[in-house]
Amino acid sequence: MKSERFSEAKTNPALEFFQANVGQRMGQRSPSPSGRWLDGTLLAAEPGSLTVQFTVREEMCNPARILQGGIAATMLDDLMGMTVFSLGLDVFFTSVNLNVDFLYAAPLGATVTAKSEIIRQGKKIIHAECRLTDEAGRLVAKATSNLVATSQSVGR
Repeated sequence: MKSERFSEAKTNPALEFFQANVGQRMGQRSPSPSGRWLDGTLLAAEPGSLTVQFTVREEMCNPARILQGGIAATMLDDLMGMTVFSLGLDVFFTSVNLNVDFLYAAPLGATVTAKSEIIRQGKKIIHAECRLTDEAGRLVAKATSNLVATSQSVGR
């Protein structure tokens, strides 16, 4: 359930950036260097939630030719960070923990979709969740994270 906080009407250039890039590959557009490497396609950008689709490339795989767990965790972590950034807050947030469950394999060439959601937004800590599913809707991995406000200004 999304907080009422996300339905407030105000200008949010960060969310507007993501909304303007729906349908685009993020390889050249993501504010995150790791997001650019992952090169997913942004499918949706809503207050408190982003959805990105990735193709499992060879350099993302382990020797068994399935999505390596660390890369799946990077997809989830990066998307949760992007989602917090999309809230349009004045300071950057950073992960203080990341809990990931790996539940199903995604082979080389598979398309996987990650969807994030802000569960709770406090003044200093934001709790986020993200789910990674395959083309058949199977849950490949899921993650939760708490992100804490830093002293670094976004500088918009």
